[in-house]
Amino acid sequence: MKRLTTIIALFMSITAFAQQNLSFGQGPQPVSPEINSDNTVTFRMAAPDAAKVQITGDFLPSQSIETEYGTFDIQGTVDMVKGADGIWTYTSDVLKPELYIYNMIVDGVKITDPLNVYTIRDINNLFNVFIIGGDRADLYKVNKVEHGTVSKVWYDCPTEGIKRRCTVYTPAGYETSKKKYPVFYLLHGIGGDENAWSELGRAAQILDNLIAQGKAEPMIVVMTNGNISEEAAPGETSKGFTVPTMDLPKTMDGYFENAFPDVIKFVESTYRVKADKAHRAIAGLSMGGFHTLFISINNPDTFDYIGLFSAAVDREQYNGLKTIYENRDQKIDRLFSKNPKLFWIGIGKTDFLYENNTALRGVLDSRKYKYTYLETDGGHIWRNWRIYLSEFVPLLFK
Repeated sequence: MKRLTTIIALFMSITAFAQQNLSFGQGPQPVSPEINSDNTVTFRMAAPDAAKVQITGDFLPSQSIETEYGTFDIQGTVDMVKGADGIWTYTSDVLKPELYIYNMIVDGVKITDPLNVYTIRDINNLFNVFIIGGDRADLYKVNKVEHGTVSKVWYDCPTEGIKRRCTVYTPAGYETSKKKYPVFYLLHGIGGDENAWSELGRAAQILDNLIAQGKAEPMIVVMTNGNISEEAAPGETSKGFTVPTMDLPKTMDGYFENAFPDVIKFVESTYRVKADKAHRAIAGLSMGGFHTLFISINNPDTFDYIGLFSAAVDREQYNGLKTIYENRDQKIDRLFSKNPKLFWIGIGKTDFLYENNTALRGVLDSRKYKYTYLETDGGHIWRNWRIYLSEFVPLLFK
């Protein structure tokens, strides 16, 4: 009996610990964000003792700042209004369909919205997120369609002598079929990791929806970690809970490009794929676009579909494997002599890399090489990269 009493007491203490974050007797909590019928959005913050509460987000007019790397657009900020009940509110203008991010600022301290549990991490920043549905933004939602599988997969990287991780999307039906699929390698930007495209980029939702609509071929998507010195995303490696940073070694000095065949070898020995040039695609944003360019031109027989999303061209570091970056234009000539089916470039009008991409297009134009070009509003932002992904994917493997 004594033993039973002890077990019951232990169970009760565990239950109490698990329930400690529940609140009782506080009544209904305010809603934030509340998406109104006219697509305005109301935000609320219960902070009765705060002197000032603001909201900052990419749905507000942007502000430009000058840095040593160029001009960047940053999120705008507005003041919230305090009510008699101690709840601060702000209602936005009518918002277009899109996925939006935001934070609260309470007496100068930036925090996430305590009333919104939905957050995403971008390098070392944590943002709340919400979606205004409609138009292209419906591609970013989880809709009632067949869904693919997203896996975190470890593979051997003998070139660097470590095990590394990538995120792999397999389309709906992969597990139950025997067919072989084409493969699309999708690369992130500086400071990102193998989680970036699946979380910030909504890659799985975009693929699910485009495939379900018959606008894209079912394909395997491999989202690599472009930081070749790292095993995987911060906090998910043997290094423990390290602080995410953009300042990592061996990012744009040839080592990732040199080791990329290890990823291809792993994928083609592990998954049911069509292992030829006509059924391989590669694309990336910013640093990933830079990697895409040099991986493709150094391996001209490997990819028939190549996409540069706000690519960081002309940003190479020459303290590494110089041969990867030497004779760039001659390598471009060699790539186009192999007649790739698609060479795709997308860039925002106010992107700090706009002139770099214009210069690359000048090289292609001077040689009369065919490519597809998309210019969008805005700068170096995930909103553009989701657009580029949703435009690029339907063109693959046709």
